[in-house]
Amino acid sequence: MSLNKYHLAGVLQAPIVSEKSTIAAEKNNQFVFKVQKHATKKQVKSAVELMFSVEVDSVQVLNVKGKQKRFGGSLGQRSDWKKAYVKLKPGHDIDFSAA
Repeated sequence: MSLNKYHLAGVLQAPIVSEKSTIAAEKNNQFVFKVQKHATKKQVKSAVELMFSVEVDSVQVLNVKGKQKRFGGSLGQRSDWKKAYVKLKPGHDIDFSAA
């Protein structure tokens, strides 16, 4: 299945850099990305392979529910979003520090 490269470029929204994602990258060669809500595992895999020139072993996705927050006197709701854990094959790596 050949997906449009421009569409795949929009699937990944941002890498998630946190203490948990850094530990996952060091121990399991897993990287965490914020992705579009409608993105599938195949789309995420294709997008990572296209953008970073690496081979993906597996992808796990999960929906993150938005928190309820209070803005002054009224209640508000943060948006729901989706994140993906991408495990790379041995010998491959993504370097986010290179600008």
